[in-house]
Amino acid sequence: MTALLLTLLAPLLGGLTLALLRPLALAGWFNLAVSLITLGGAAWLAWLVAVSGMIAGMGFRVDAFNVYLVVLTAFVGVTTSIFSRPYMRHVCSTGKISAGSLRVYHSMYQAFMLTMLVALTTDNLGVLWVAIEGATLATVLLVSLYRTPEAVEAAWKYFILCGVGIALALFGTVLTYFAAQHVIADPAAGLTWSALYERAHELNPTVMRIAFVFLLVGYGTKVGLVPMHQWLPDAHSEGPTPMSAVLSGLLLNVALYAVVRLKMLVDGSLAETATPHLAGSLLMGFGLVSFTVAGLFLHRQRDIKRMFSYSSIEHMGLMTFAFGLGGSLATFGALLHMLVHSLTKSAIFVTVGHATHLAGTQAIERIRGLIRTQPAIGWSLLFGVVAIAGFPPFGVFTSEFLLLTATMQSQPWFTVALVSGLAVAFAGLFRHLHPMVYGAAPEGQQPVQANMLPVLLHLGLVLWLGLSIPDFLATWLDRATGLITGTRLL
Repeated sequence: MTALLLTLLAPLLGGLTLALLRPLALAGWFNLAVSLITLGGAAWLAWLVAVSGMIAGMGFRVDAFNVYLVVLTAFVGVTTSIFSRPYMRHVCSTGKISAGSLRVYHSMYQAFMLTMLVALTTDNLGVLWVAIEGATLATVLLVSLYRTPEAVEAAWKYFILCGVGIALALFGTVLTYFAAQHVIADPAAGLTWSALYERAHELNPTVMRIAFVFLLVGYGTKVGLVPMHQWLPDAHSEGPTPMSAVLSGLLLNVALYAVVRLKMLVDGSLAETATPHLAGSLLMGFGLVSFTVAGLFLHRQRDIKRMFSYSSIEHMGLMTFAFGLGGSLATFGALLHMLVHSLTKSAIFVTVGHATHLAGTQAIERIRGLIRTQPAIGWSLLFGVVAIAGFPPFGVFTSEFLLLTATMQSQPWFTVALVSGLAVAFAGLFRHLHPMVYGAAPEGQQPVQANMLPVLLHLGLVLWLGLSIPDFLATWLDRATGLITGTRLL
């Protein structure tokens, strides 16, 4: 448990320290150091899980399913902190935020990381709910950091919509506890996920059906599923760009993780009923609608960060559909897609941050000729969009190919819808990308100091995963697939 404590205590103590740390030059470096310590603890934890198969105790549980998400969260936390150190100093130097607001940013950054790591590692559904609610509160402060009317409105919309969603998730959690009281003697274990999973077949199926509807709508709001997605484009466009990178790359994954964990309980309780695949069907429905609607909305965007926020909704819909589809191939593809989407999308938002500083605006029509003005930014944006659009040899192509193959095998009539949706999204991205990258550069633009190391790391990894999945990662994903589909014992 030492590795787990290190992974959780580092952002906790780091966030408290950063709230009090006065020297601005030191705060960014300290934020990076805390993130590196968290990553070290996560890597240690992954090694222990690889050796023992699972770590449990003190109300926490780490297995093959969540350990790779823990490492991914810590890794993206490090790379984003590398980007955010000079980026947020620049924002502060321009007077857009005060020194106090910068302390709030660094403190809430670590609080955000802490809540996501707790949500991933806890074995208690109540703590899971509290952690995701904590992530909501931390994100509200980050979205409203600039204190403009638009930022405050976006934060308020985010708080209200996600607050309603998380309240519905709470009611679903209460219903799950109610179902557990009839099969688990110890009331204290009524929200322990591992205890519930062992006796899922004894849970009242009617209660679990109702509970899952509330849980899916509640946590689906955090995933960004249509029609509960309205907060996400505003939060992306008005908050700091580093926040957009971790929000799109990490928080959406955590919320989807919660939905999948709960689906495992519902599948067990409905296994011998007339509707054993109810949870999967609901996930497929919400996922396909989100995937389709977001792809269409990509064509109408005028703000570059809003455009990529709809791309995130599209990909989260695709993952939700894949988890609902079920089966080993679809689940493996969904897990891989969570990984490559997080790496790619966070790299894109880092590039977008530099592009908006260069152009002085987020308006797509005024971001032009990036390759001519600053080739590193232009080429990074081009390759990032090529990767997220699913072109080979990047890893997104591999995961989407697996998902399409699984769909053709088990639900072939959905294949046309998926291929059409991918084509629509591709067209929406590239109709905006071409003038931004290749168009005539506006006069008077001066190159900015760009930190492209996070982009190179992320896109390099996505390219590697498209060419060859390493054995250790394939083993992790295979074990996680077995846990989710029930073909492997806990």
